Amino acid sequence: MAELEAATVATSHHLDEEMMPRVINVLSSLLQRVAESNDLTRRFQPQRISAFHGLTRPNITVESYLERIFKYANCSSSCYVVAYVYLDRFAQRQPSLPINSFNVHRLLITSVLVSAKFMDDIYYNNAFYGKVGGISTAEMNLLEVDFLFGLGFQLNVTPTTYNTYCSHLQREMFLQSAPLHHHLGDPLKGNLGRISTVVKQHHFCFNTEDDQSTHQQQLTV
Repeated sequence: MAELEAATVATSHHLDEEMMPRVINVLSSLLQRVAESNDLTRRFQPQRISAFHGLTRPNITVESYLERIFKYANCSSSCYVVAYVYLDRFAQRQPSLPINSFNVHRLLITSVLVSAKFMDDIYYNNAFYGKVGGISTAEMNLLEVDFLFGLGFQLNVTPTTYNTYCSHLQREMFLQSAPLHHHLGDPLKGNLGRISTVVKQHHFCFNTEDDQSTHQQQLTV
């Protein structure tokens, strides 16, 4: 794992600690937009209920929740980009389970947990992540297993894929610093949304060719 992380970071965009608050802000903003969009489609398209769904929307915002994870998890900066990749893969592989306001928090903390275990040599256990996320250890264990199966245990992230997702985060950071550009159209339109035959259901969906060519070489934990 350490060798994979070293190879990935060495050939990828560099995210230093000073950039992380902005990365957290941008990633949470992307997730919030996706969740709110998918909330609107729930009345038109059936969505499967899973272990990630809460009975009500959490009171804590996605941004505050991710800031809390960042504050206490102490995982490497690359884990957040990899968690971003995992969330996209999960959404693509589980079209009947789109990210929405009822499941985004549990999916988020689970994706960071799994990425930290895969990328970092030292990481906190599930009980600690459960305390950070406000859920029990038993539930955290269940969410991890469900997330891994939802990904098909496809955890490897190549440098090309890492760079692609990192570039989108950096572009979003630039656009947020120049808000007038948003009126020209969503730069991730087509990537952030997948069109169904009835409604638009939003994912991240970059679908890099690099990932497609390496599906048979994915690593498992």
